[in-house]
Amino acid sequence: MAIVPARAGSKGIPGKNLRTVGGRSLVRRAVDAARATPTIDAVVVSTDGDAIADAARDAGALVVRRPPELAGDEASSESALLHVLGAMTADGRAPEVVVFLQATSPFIDPVDLDHAVRRVQSGAADVVFAATPSHAFLWRTAPDGGAHAVNHDAATRPRRQDREPEYRETGAFYVLRAAALRAHGHRFHGRVELAVIDPRTAIDIDDLHDLELADALATERDATRAHEQEHEHEHEHEHEPTPTLASQRTTAPAPNGAP
Repeated sequence: MAIVPARAGSKGIPGKNLRTVGGRSLVRRAVDAARATPTIDAVVVSTDGDAIADAARDAGALVVRRPPELAGDEASSESALLHVLGAMTADGRAPEVVVFLQATSPFIDPVDLDHAVRRVQSGAADVVFAATPSHAFLWRTAPDGGAHAVNHDAATRPRRQDREPEYRETGAFYVLRAAALRAHGHRFHGRVELAVIDPRTAIDIDDLHDLELADALATERDATRAHEQEHEHEHEHEHEPTPTLASQRTTAPAPNGAP
């Protein structure tokens, strides 16, 4: 079961979850990604907003209305997930695996998502979450204003190809078992693994600049995909189609040894 928390209030971008990227609202894009994933049997949107609830139902999702005490700025994502689990269990739909999706990540790939779910279902991992590689040199400022290196020795500047990548949590999705979420009360526990996603689509929408960037990327991706489909159709009897970026990427092992 996939759960998409989508509250109505947003200070950074008013009505953020209903803003559109590539002609589809963010909540619609999240629901569409989940419904296109073979290992997900139901999609639930947790919201306190009437318009979001209508959009979620129109996209084919179930809706659980979130109480006001779980819809404020201080409410955690886990509280929304546990509230949905309680409501679904009371309705006789207790899921084994929970897929937590964030609508603010508009480019969730169902192929990536499906692989992550299968890794948890098989017992290979307790938690799998979306991440993208990073070779950034990070710094932190001290109270006196001085800068201090965080993830590197400032006296040594190795080349990018000589550094092992670190991984940035994108927030796009987290896959875990429902029983473990209830037991621990948070999303990270047991054996945690990464689902490494394409850094070009690892956009988390926090402000209007992110929204504009995502919309431009969606327009470009849609045009490219339409051209590829046209080309494949013209030559479908001449040769096998070229594997997509997603299929090429997900055949490689995860960095921590998972399939």
